[in-house]
Amino acid sequence: MSAPAVYLASKSPRREELLRQLGIEFVSLRLRETTGRERDIVEGARDAEPALHYVERIARTKAAIGWQRMLQRGLPPRPVLGADTEVVLDGAIFGKPRDAADAVRMLTLLSGRTHNVLTCVAMCWEQEMVAEISTSAVTFREVGRDEIDRYVATGEPLDKAGAYAVQGRAASWLSRIEGSYSGIMGLPLFETAQALARIGFPVL
Repeated sequence: MSAPAVYLASKSPRREELLRQLGIEFVSLRLRETTGRERDIVEGARDAEPALHYVERIARTKAAIGWQRMLQRGLPPRPVLGADTEVVLDGAIFGKPRDAADAVRMLTLLSGRTHNVLTCVAMCWEQEMVAEISTSAVTFREVGRDEIDRYVATGEPLDKAGAYAVQGRAASWLSRIEGSYSGIMGLPLFETAQALARIGFPVL
C-alpha cells in the first residue's frame, strides 16, 4: 500500500519536513494570511477559552477552510490537514510574538520555568473531520537577558509560537522535554498517523 497523499493547509516548512519523514506525499494549500487582505483564519483565543479548546478549534478551522479551497479550485480530492501549535504557561496562550519586544517578553517569562506545548492535528475528508492533540512539557533553564537579546536579534523567534524553535538555537536552553519532539516542532507524527488511520488512510 502506498503512503497517503494530503493537502497541507499550512505554510510551515517544519510541517512539510515532518510529513516527508513519514513518507506522506503532500501539496501545500496556502490560506490567506497576508495583511491587507481578508484572512481565512483570525487567530486569537475567545474570552476564557481553554487552551485545549482553542488549539483544536483553530486546527479544525484550518482543515475545513482548506477543504473548501480544494473544492473551489477544482483540485483532486485528498484529505486536508490543518494543524495549530500553541505554547501555554500558567493557562496563558503564547502565540507568535508581535515584534522583537514581545519575543523578549515571552522568553523572559519562559526562563527557568516549565510550560506546555499543545499541537492539534485535524483531518478533513469528505463529510468527516477528526482531530488528535499532542501535549508536551518543556523546561527552560534560567536564561539571561543578554542571551535572550542575542537570540531575538537572529530573527528566529519572530514567527514561532512562544518565540522559540525547539529545532533551532534555543534548543541549548531546554533542560527537559516530556512528550512529543515532533509535536513541539509543530506536527506530532504519532497523532498525525493516528488521524490519517481514523479516516482510512494508514501511513504504513
